[in-house]
Amino acid sequence: MPSETDFIVVGAGIAGLRASVELASAGRVICLAKREVTESNTQYAQGGIAAALSDEDEVGLHLEDTLKAGDGLVNEEAARILVEEGPHRIEELIEWGTEFDRAGTKIAFTREGAHSRSRVLHAHGDSTGREIGRALYLKASALKGISFREFEFTTELIVCDGAVRGVRVLDQNNQIQDIYAGAVLLATGGLGQVYSNTTNPAVATGDGVAMAHRAGAEISDMEFVQFHPTALYLKNAPRFLLSEALRGEGAYLRNLDLMRFMPRYHEMGELAPRDVVARAIAHELESEHRPDTAVYLDLTHLDADRVRKRFPTIYATCMQYNIDIATELIPVRPAAHYAMGGVRTDLEGRTSMPGLYAAGEVACTGVHGANRLASNSLLEGLVYGARAARTMREEITEAPQTAKGPMPAAAPSPNGDTSDVEQFIHKVQSLMWRHVGVVREGKSLREVIEKLASLQRRAPQSGSRRAREAANIVETGLLIARSALAREESRGAHYRLDFPLKNDAKFRKHSVIRGESIGF
Repeated sequence: MPSETDFIVVGAGIAGLRASVELASAGRVICLAKREVTESNTQYAQGGIAAALSDEDEVGLHLEDTLKAGDGLVNEEAARILVEEGPHRIEELIEWGTEFDRAGTKIAFTREGAHSRSRVLHAHGDSTGREIGRALYLKASALKGISFREFEFTTELIVCDGAVRGVRVLDQNNQIQDIYAGAVLLATGGLGQVYSNTTNPAVATGDGVAMAHRAGAEISDMEFVQFHPTALYLKNAPRFLLSEALRGEGAYLRNLDLMRFMPRYHEMGELAPRDVVARAIAHELESEHRPDTAVYLDLTHLDADRVRKRFPTIYATCMQYNIDIATELIPVRPAAHYAMGGVRTDLEGRTSMPGLYAAGEVACTGVHGANRLASNSLLEGLVYGARAARTMREEITEAPQTAKGPMPAAAPSPNGDTSDVEQFIHKVQSLMWRHVGVVREGKSLREVIEKLASLQRRAPQSGSRRAREAANIVETGLLIARSALAREESRGAHYRLDFPLKNDAKFRKHSVIRGESIGF
């Protein structure tokens, strides 16, 4: 039987949790987690959260760095909101029990790539996201108005008369349920699993973007996928993120000849923007004609005890693969890490569809432009999760009603054959990595769009959770590829071999997908 509530929050990362806290006093909130509440991109965010809180910093400098990193495409008002409201949101976190690392009695700040000041707060060395998630969950779970539902996979948005009225979920018993609400917030996080190499957890399959697109919402800037330059690259090992903070502490990048190469590519060396570093690594590997090899991250010239203490999680993880990061070189390669694009929203979290809001990585306000500044992602989740929830509180006054218009088509039973699902996903991921990765080219993009469209028509129909993820992965991949083909220039994280220069006259604007059409 259908159920109803006042507000639905899809996702339990930093944006979803912060939004839930904001909504709790205004009505009943159901926060849906695809797996455990603790399994999200937030939990894997090592480096930290950026804010102008130190004595040497200014909000204006943080804004300048954000604009510069975004390569001409940042929505300046969105960025201004981010950096101006950020310090207050972090002070809230501290009041709610978040334990950031300190130097004596003062909060410790570090510097990351493309930041002009040391403004990145971190917790437990390299477990910042996990610590923020812990504090937010404790705050949210203490509020009576919030109900958490784990292992409930949101599969579709329920649309009636052009407005979003609820969601359809596959619950932990593999039963399909409809939940109606006055408003729905998408806070589903990222899409890294569209690629074969990613730092994202297994849950990051682009669900929110795919659902919103199917429902008719506008999607923006999907061509801008950030590839983190330094993911652990070992055979049969996950692409574990090696935080940019390692380079912030002074780590070098070395090629197969063990020579530092980043000073040849950018004046900031290893602290250049992420897109520059990722392309530099790709170029070094290509010049060696050994695409399956890696470059090396070198911390051996730094104080070994400090390295182990500053990065305990990274140290322990690498030791599982017999690499002591303090005394040995670490093999690294780029991996898909963060989506600057997503469901198009205004500065209050509203999407193009009434009743539907979005915040965090799934949303696109334009705050990151063509390339996200390091450690602005957690901050975005905090600031825009709170803003979207505040707007929902103010605008949704009607009680939820059972939809009377067209409903999503009934889904196949989840008990069908799923033996080909993993093979399908692997094909999509491989195509995306080879043709829509760090470097792109028009002919290859056109070919891969045809292949992905063909795969989409033959997507597994079992109705299992994994089959539904497969459908979201291929749909999201097509959105990225189509956007990448349409942007005939190179800007930020989007690099075209056939259009290596920026074209401000034609493309200094955001891409927008409406159904099957794409424009600027």
